[in-house]
Amino acid sequence: MKKWLALILVAFVLLAGWVAAGPFLAINGIRQAVKTQDAAALSEYVDFPAVRTSLKQQIDDYVVRRAGADVQSSLLGSIALRLASGATDGIVDMMATPAGLAAVMEGRNFWHRLGGQRSSGNSYATAPPRDPLEGAKYRYESPSRFTATLDNADGDPVVFVLTRDGFAWKVTEVRLPLAAMVPGRS
Repeated sequence: MKKWLALILVAFVLLAGWVAAGPFLAINGIRQAVKTQDAAALSEYVDFPAVRTSLKQQIDDYVVRRAGADVQSSLLGSIALRLASGATDGIVDMMATPAGLAAVMEGRNFWHRLGGQRSSGNSYATAPPRDPLEGAKYRYESPSRFTATLDNADGDPVVFVLTRDGFAWKVTEVRLPLAAMVPGRS
């Protein structure tokens, strides 16, 4: 009887260890997929529709906040915001791809590049590729939610949220540092 109890305990500890190691195994798989530029392998670890939805909501919110209350309250302003919201689809489509996500994971800040803002004086300078998620800070938010926070080229935090579905972990959200760029917010 004691052997069966010990066997069940060992199986439980191994299962708990496997579940706890899951996000780190997913991050290692992401690193390998980005290094080898394997979009199919990266798709195993990233829920691109969920990431696309997350990015679309963040960028639309950024555009509305950036426009300010005066633009939001006027008829022409609201029409312009609708048009701008449609234009953000292109930005989201570029970011929610294996190449776009890889750029963000390598710490490249192409949000500023899209907006014409550059960290350096050389507008044609590109950041050398680095190890994806290098220097990231990891944290469990819950047993089914894990975050990897990485500083981009400007030192602003970008948060990659991994969510557990059974034993598999996938990136389901990318939190961009857009709130710091809205006037009047910190």
